[in-house]
Amino acid sequence: MADSKTPDLPSPLAVVCHDAGAANLILPWIKDWRGELRACMFGPASRLWANYFQERPLQDDMPTALLGAAALLSGTGWASDIEHLARIEAARLGIHSIGVIDHWANYAARFEWNGFRQLPNEIWVADVQAEALARRTFPQTRVFRRPNLYVREQLSRIGPPPGKERILYVLEPVRSDWGHGTPGEFQALDYALSRLTLLAPASNAILTLRPHPSESAEKYQAYADRHPYIRFDRAPDLSAAISDADIVIGVESFALTLALGAGRRVFSTLPPWAPPLRLPHQGIIQIRHLPQE
Repeated sequence: MADSKTPDLPSPLAVVCHDAGAANLILPWIKDWRGELRACMFGPASRLWANYFQERPLQDDMPTALLGAAALLSGTGWASDIEHLARIEAARLGIHSIGVIDHWANYAARFEWNGFRQLPNEIWVADVQAEALARRTFPQTRVFRRPNLYVREQLSRIGPPPGKERILYVLEPVRSDWGHGTPGEFQALDYALSRLTLLAPASNAILTLRPHPSESAEKYQAYADRHPYIRFDRAPDLSAAISDADIVIGVESFALTLALGAGRRVFSTLPPWAPPLRLPHQGIIQIRHLPQE
């Protein structure tokens, strides 16, 4: 079951995050927690830290943060091995380890790096679908569902659809070429553009690209330069970006589920040759399942 707003955690608590997904869950949980906090935030997570702890310094040395800690709370991202190394060090020191899963894909692989597997003592998720999937994947590990305070906050800030045929594309690194020799994110983008009139028939429709927190706009600049109706999203956060859109599309980003909760029309851009959609949420339409024009 979902627990109270601020989970009951032992002190001192070491927190290690890199990717934005888990950080968005963890930071609201610990915002009002009053114990001793030793936070190591890297990459996108370090940029989110200031939204919650403006004056509180971070620690830049993970092993030092773990020394004498009563528990470790860590993300389970893909862009760095720091969270995985923190779980290994916690196991070596006998520290209780909690791994936070923020999505609905690749659960087993989240606890593997370079062929080495290190499970935490318990796993935290933030919705019913993730809880069921985690229990099936890790039957011997305790799984707890915590309230998704990040989603609650974001949904409260998203306004009604603007009614201007604006399409927001939430980008993400796919980390596969699906056997076609081109990064999957660009294959999906090409496929979406080939079927764009099915989503927004109006000739003045604008497609806005919002890069994933782990990527920069430069990755897609040359692509955007070839299409005059493509713009880059400059909104300060995801809720503002969704507020300005009538339709939200993407491969299988978490942002699609947030847009769905905000009452937007939501489409997955997975092309016909890609694997099945792994988001379990009802209401996400797959462009590849739409009738041919």
